[in-house]
Amino acid sequence: MLTFGMAGDGRGFDPLVLLLLALVFEAYVGEMRSLFRTVRHPVRIIGDIVGFFDARLNREHRSEMDRAVRGALLVVVIVTAALATGWGVSWLSFHHPLGWIVEFLGLIALLSARGLYDHVRAVATALKESLDAGRRAVAHIVGRDPESLDHSGVARAAIESLAENFCDGVVAPVFWYVLFGFPGLLAYKAVNTMDSMIGHMTPQYRAFGMTAARLDDVLNLIPARLAGLFIVLGAVFSGTANPGGALKVMWRDAGRHRSVNAGWPEGAMAGALGLKLAGPRHYNTRTVNDPFIGDGTAEATAKDINRALYLYVVACLINAMWVAMIAMVRFSGN
Repeated sequence: MLTFGMAGDGRGFDPLVLLLLALVFEAYVGEMRSLFRTVRHPVRIIGDIVGFFDARLNREHRSEMDRAVRGALLVVVIVTAALATGWGVSWLSFHHPLGWIVEFLGLIALLSARGLYDHVRAVATALKESLDAGRRAVAHIVGRDPESLDHSGVARAAIESLAENFCDGVVAPVFWYVLFGFPGLLAYKAVNTMDSMIGHMTPQYRAFGMTAARLDDVLNLIPARLAGLFIVLGAVFSGTANPGGALKVMWRDAGRHRSVNAGWPEGAMAGALGLKLAGPRHYNTRTVNDPFIGDGTAEATAKDINRALYLYVVACLINAMWVAMIAMVRFSGN
């Protein structure tokens, strides 16, 4: 049985303590770009492997069924490798005096709270400068065509990305680490990376990426709803947000989103800030005519991005608090 603080044999940290330390450290240092200039980032390694197999297994001349089977096999291979690697890191963390450092650095690398904050804040700063600067900044965090966006479109895109990636980059990694340790976290990030690379409803990936996309949906079912709940709770402690509106819009409009998960945090954010989010969006190859989520205005501004960032920080603190509560309960039971 794991103990609070140092492991029972005096080596390594209790996983929840390590997670809390990583959340604090990542919030301060962010993406650790200096380290990953010399060491390949874990997500990039996963992406390289997925790209390698994509080029060899997802050929145009193959049938849809063949591509679907090959895509499913790729998911099995990548997830199995992630689980095995994660188990190795966990084993090292508990059986070597300094092994916990590897897991600690891995946690920081796979959490994205500060990085997401910095990217979205950069959009707000750039949008105050000019529309073109805002478009260039938002192009780093969304897949839609930035040239199709006006001032409010840029602001809405940044807020939508903030809400959706609060689940993918913060809540879900923490959730799966709490349940299954580093293997669970690494497997989740592997699936999430595959979904972002091959989980698209295009002729090229509709069949090949189907398994990755559906598995990503399943793994985010609970975290997405937790993310929405944390935004609702965060609105209680934000003077510029409406918790009642957040709960109402999330509950009513989450199902309007084409994603089974993204509508929950986006709905909560829209209701909390009095905005309309989602709606029609233009991508390089297609236009998505989705309904709006929320009852407020669609004319979002850079000020609204900053309001969303404040709410996001509070929601991140709530996300860390539930981990601390579990750690305290476990400590009191030992």
